Amino acid sequence: MHIIEHYGVFAVFLLVMLEDFGMPAPGETGLIAASVAAAAGKLNIWAVVFAGIAGAIVGDNIGYAIGHFGGRKLITRFGSRFGLTEERYAHAETTFCRYGDGIVVGARFVELLRQLNGIIAGTMGMHWAKFLAFNALGAVLWVGVWSSVGYFAGENRKVIEAWFLRFSWLALFAVLVAGLAWWLVRRRQAATEAAKSAAEQSG
Repeated sequence: MHIIEHYGVFAVFLLVMLEDFGMPAPGETGLIAASVAAAAGKLNIWAVVFAGIAGAIVGDNIGYAIGHFGGRKLITRFGSRFGLTEERYAHAETTFCRYGDGIVVGARFVELLRQLNGIIAGTMGMHWAKFLAFNALGAVLWVGVWSSVGYFAGENRKVIEAWFLRFSWLALFAVLVAGLAWWLVRRRQAATEAAKSAAEQSG
């Protein structure tokens, strides 16, 4: 990503923060891209992790404040301008109610809930201290998982590319073999049907 190349860990903080209060920003993609860059020696992985966690916590707390002080009416009235429709909000709210406070932790790993869990917690009146604790735990786990994936994939990118290329050729070979087998079967069936038709006509 160009923004990561130009602005480094600040871009990670900004993208994650914006995504986490409902804005259409590629926070997760930016975190992974920055972790891959860190594996290549272009960024410090601990700086990437810190920026990701900070962005996640700040973004979700902005969302919480929006939900707490603005209420659901404000969200449903203006949210559609940013892709937050009434249907999307209602779906996320139902999931939040069904699984309780603990959803704040797991919400980070679920698309849509990651962007809306702070806003929903605020509109539903969840205590801020409880939200902050659950949210911080979720942020640490989420950043830890995806930064590790990006970092270790980055370190082994040549190996991964080699295996991908190998399996791509194997997949292509399998497709060709399957296609040839299908063609032979169809050819034999056509020959059998032609012989049977000729036998019936001669008989």
